[in-house]
Amino acid sequence: MGLLCDEGFDVSLETSVALSVAEVDPRVCIVLDLKTTGSGDSHRNDWDNLSILSRKDQIKFVICDEQDYVWAKAKMLEGNLIERAGEILFSPSFGQQDPKQLAQGVLDDRLAARMQLQLHKLLWESEPSK
Repeated sequence: MGLLCDEGFDVSLETSVALSVAEVDPRVCIVLDLKTTGSGDSHRNDWDNLSILSRKDQIKFVICDEQDYVWAKAKMLEGNLIERAGEILFSPSFGQQDPKQLAQGVLDDRLAARMQLQLHKLLWESEPSK
């Protein structure tokens, strides 16, 4: 990643919060995927990673259901995550969370979060196996 930055490329790394980002080149934009309770992996979240983030970075929550939404909103507000990262992303889990319902919740609650669809799921999830 450092070599790409040296060459003048904008580099972004999307990773699970279970892995440390301490050694990531500071020029790289980190997209930290905080695992929600609905994912079954929330116990793997390494909360120390949040202290490494800067305003160029992003925190993403993939929302599986209403319980995840409430959990993510609480984590976002209690951890003052908008101050730790430049952007908070809420993404509906493909096939689980209705995107319109999630968007309406973000709007109704006036959350400082951006909706993001899982583009890889929209493009390739329904393709037949080869």
